[in-house]
Amino acid sequence: MKVTKFGGSSCAEASQFTKVKAIIEADPERKIVVVSAPGKRFDADHKVTDMLYLCHQFMGIGIGGDEVFDSICERFLSIQNDLDLDIDLTEELESTRSILQAGASVDYTASRGEYFSAKLMAAYLGYQFIDAADIIRFDTKNQYDEIKTKELIREKIAEGNYVVPGFYGSKENGEIVTFPRGGSDITGSILASALGVDEYENWTDVSGFLAADPRIVDNPKPLRIVTYEELRELSYMGANVLQEESILPARKRNIPIHILNTNSPSDPGTLILPRAKRQEEDFVVTGIAGLKDFMVIDVEKYHMTEDLSFFRKLFSVFEANRIPIHHMPSSIDRVSIIVKEENMKGLEKKILEEIDIYCSPDMIEITGGLSLLAVVGQNMALRSGVAGRVFGTLANADVNIRMISQGSSELNIIVGVANEDFEKSIRAIYNEFFEED
Repeated sequence: MKVTKFGGSSCAEASQFTKVKAIIEADPERKIVVVSAPGKRFDADHKVTDMLYLCHQFMGIGIGGDEVFDSICERFLSIQNDLDLDIDLTEELESTRSILQAGASVDYTASRGEYFSAKLMAAYLGYQFIDAADIIRFDTKNQYDEIKTKELIREKIAEGNYVVPGFYGSKENGEIVTFPRGGSDITGSILASALGVDEYENWTDVSGFLAADPRIVDNPKPLRIVTYEELRELSYMGANVLQEESILPARKRNIPIHILNTNSPSDPGTLILPRAKRQEEDFVVTGIAGLKDFMVIDVEKYHMTEDLSFFRKLFSVFEANRIPIHHMPSSIDRVSIIVKEENMKGLEKKILEEIDIYCSPDMIEITGGLSLLAVVGQNMALRSGVAGRVFGTLANADVNIRMISQGSSELNIIVGVANEDFEKSIRAIYNEFFEED
């Protein structure tokens, strides 16, 4: 059995619904379908969820809310009519309008896009509709309740075919609670985990992930297979992939996630696996990602490693000021604390003073304008000389390396370069590992 999730672009209009139906009918194992609210039909169009947020805002001040809701109704009714569905949403849409006018919560309002999208999809596919509010549970503090949710899913979803709206659930008292934006991915992953399915398919408008940012590298190669660990490293370093929250439920159960393209269903997409057996002919590097605008605080103290309290005191300064530490390369008497510049704004002087007071260093230096690049690949551990190739490539590109970090797992190599060398460095490394003759 498979859980299939279709994003907003896949549910934007009737013609997209027909593509979804063809995909579902092509594989009888696609028994659970999760849908998003209708997305944009064209560049100047609006996502239904954005329109619902605007509707809530306007309803709150008593100006223009009905006009926005009219446009939302038109989106759903046009899909209903174009597909000639044996369902009429008019009465329920008007009932929803009354609830919004009476002061419905923002979460309830935003959730109606997925709700009505699922109603239409269930009618079109001939599947049973299950309201996410009946199976996705949140506690009184609006935190996702994994145990109760699994109980409800296993109780209410038996043999058969179902359509479930993504993005939201409810508390015991029926109050609607939404996940963060992109929450339909989370819903799909939760269902896949609770049901222990063979595969979770995530259908979108791209054919999987790419080995590098296409805004920097021309036509980067697609990633056909990536492990959960590799994906985590790439996403942490800024790659445009699935959010961690949407991966975690499926990852806990070692369920493969397949990223596929609704508009090109024959494309292989990207398969995310718990582990992958790499072949000798596979690329050494899986992907390259990076982020700009880091700051380095270099702290030097003679015999630093013999002072058992040194690192505790140093870390406590950043903890007290709520500044996350991203990396921490070190030598015997020197440690470099790497943080985001945006987290240090207005705090530079305070941080330096506190380090001086608590750690008594021999020297402190602070520099900004650093970019971090991550070269990621499970295969790197199987090949010698990968780090040397990275460093040599950057040297040949006339890029000065300001920081190097590599874990013992050899899953990634992180290098720091000046912001102005960021794009040039990514292109050079990509060409070295992916454009081999």
